[in-house]
Amino acid sequence: MTSPEYSTLTIARASGVATVTLDHPPMNLLDLALMTDLERLGRELEADTETRAVVFQSANPDYFIAHADVSLILRLPSEVPPKSEELTFFHQMVERYRTLPCATIAAIEGRARGGGSEFLLSLDMRFGAIGRCILSQPEVALGILPGGSGTQRLPRLIGRGRALEAILGCEDFDAQLAERYGWINRALPAAELRPFVHALAQRIASFPREAILLAKRAADAADTTVREGLLEEAHLFNRTLASPDARARMDIFISSGSQSPEAELDLGTVLGGLARADAS
Repeated sequence: MTSPEYSTLTIARASGVATVTLDHPPMNLLDLALMTDLERLGRELEADTETRAVVFQSANPDYFIAHADVSLILRLPSEVPPKSEELTFFHQMVERYRTLPCATIAAIEGRARGGGSEFLLSLDMRFGAIGRCILSQPEVALGILPGGSGTQRLPRLIGRGRALEAILGCEDFDAQLAERYGWINRALPAAELRPFVHALAQRIASFPREAILLAKRAADAADTTVREGLLEEAHLFNRTLASPDARARMDIFISSGSQSPEAELDLGTVLGGLARADAS
């Protein structure tokens, strides 16, 4: 059942994690209804001060998002307008998702082609189920090109040559090939995908919200020159030092003996426990 305020999405929230399930039968087509809900959700998450991580998944095991509704594309003008200085509606939507102040993670268990793939490319992390996850940019076969950010995000993610293989070849990529190319973070057995993604989201959600936001901004600065990126990193690092939450967590880290040879052997577990120590 979808959430009351959305016709194509179900949203559950707990402990700083929002789980968004796409539920738009029969194949999660990226039509006006789904696009409107995703745009509205993006604005809601942008203003949300409680959510630290968002997981996107599908109620349909065969489809994450099939692709953009071609009938909508056919309604666009056939005359070439002047080059715009403003982002399109879809570009604004996916850019909003890319810059959200929380971590965004996809658990991909079905097909995500065209606009569905482009939506995924705007998220922070993507994980795919082996034997079920399929990614593709099929637009050139229809005589168009990926116009929802695919020609910009995919080359930055996997390199120009591999991106053009996907964009010009218009073939399906399974989870293992997508992982090898860097299109997704990891390919996981289907039974392990959701438990892994939700555990990662819960772990991230236990960390300070401002640190998550500023770390994302620092990573985005890697698209500039190295010097500009380092200057931005230093500035954002200094901003985290001004956070009382950061100071409290570092004090707990020291006072609990975590900076020791014994603790360093399993530091990942130690760090995951900082939130619980901070709350006690």
